[in-house]
Amino acid sequence: MIETERLVLRPPVAADHPALYAMWADPMVMADLGPVKDDAASAATLVRHDGYRADGLGFLSVVRKEDGAVLGFCGLKRGDPPNPIAGQVEAGWMLGRDYWRRGYALEAMRAVLDWTWANLDAPHIVAITAARNAASRAMMERLGMAYVAGGDFDHHAFAADDPLRHIVTYRITRPVSTA
Repeated sequence: MIETERLVLRPPVAADHPALYAMWADPMVMADLGPVKDDAASAATLVRHDGYRADGLGFLSVVRKEDGAVLGFCGLKRGDPPNPIAGQVEAGWMLGRDYWRRGYALEAMRAVLDWTWANLDAPHIVAITAARNAASRAMMERLGMAYVAGGDFDHHAFAADDPLRHIVTYRITRPVSTA
């Protein structure tokens, strides 16, 4: 569990499922991420992400302290083969649309990055998104990530004519210790 001023980040529990499933079923939330998910696909996503915990990673529910509202899902996993980032620590996040533009994603992901540097030996963390996803690209930059020249690729999970197929990569390097 990770706590910030306004948020608790913790592994998802059954009570989180309605909010998370609604987020994955929302065409606006998924517009730059992939197809909307039905309940079965959402459940499979949670099972897949739970499997990353064996590697010390995994995505977390983003819960607002003030009222216990489940705002979204964020965390770390290993990049999937056959993508060029396969095996690297990959950050990701998404929030329900009612919670956009309030600083929650930035607050949550800064805490995840801080946790990562304190608890894992990763030399860097990457994040990927569709090239057209300006909001995620701006978020990556606010997190201190830099665009990786030569890191663009076509994502195997999208059809050749799908505008989400063209992916860009961003990376942040482990901060130099001042201790």
